Amino acid sequence: MAEPVIAGAVVQHEGKVLLIRRRVPERDLVWQFPAGKVDAGETVLAAAAREALEEAGVVVEPLSVIGERLHPVTGRRVVYVSCLWLSGVECAASPREVAEAAWVSVDELAERIPGGVYPPVWEYLAGPALP
Repeated sequence: MAEPVIAGAVVQHEGKVLLIRRRVPERDLVWQFPAGKVDAGETVLAAAAREALEEAGVVVEPLSVIGERLHPVTGRRVVYVSCLWLSGVECAASPREVAEAAWVSVDELAERIPGGVYPPVWEYLAGPALP
């Protein structure tokens, strides 16, 4: 059986990026984009939107795939999806998995994600900000 694909929601709003803090870190992976397994019959874009709601309590519109890679910490295939924030206030919507949700500046990403952000995601975040 193939390893599940993980959809990561890259959500920008008012110059900030949405991150969640994992309840149980996976090695040095503590902060990350809302993300989770793509369910059978679900598209990567739909999974990213679902995960943003389930983990961080925000409603988003998935826009497009930024890129994909084998995650250097987890070894899982992660597909990063750009998402437009529509509504909701960030919160730890899934307390079993998520300790905290926060909007952070792009400058803060390096300190919160010590392994580094996937280069195509950096390039996306460095582009024109979404509303």
